[in-house]
Amino acid sequence: MPKMRKKSDLPTKLCVACGRPFAWRKKWERVWSEVKFCSDACRMTKGRVARG
Repeated sequence: MPKMRKKSDLPTKLCVACGRPFAWRKKWERVWSEVKFCSDACRMTKGRVARG
């Protein structure tokens, strides 16, 4: 069994849509280089600009 890693030791990226940092997830293990968005919500609003 692989040893556990602290969340602070995991690689991080900045979300293209919201600019917030997000950490590596196991489900992104094979496609980490392609991941651009922190969540489905950011992925869906990638082309929209917030109005307020």
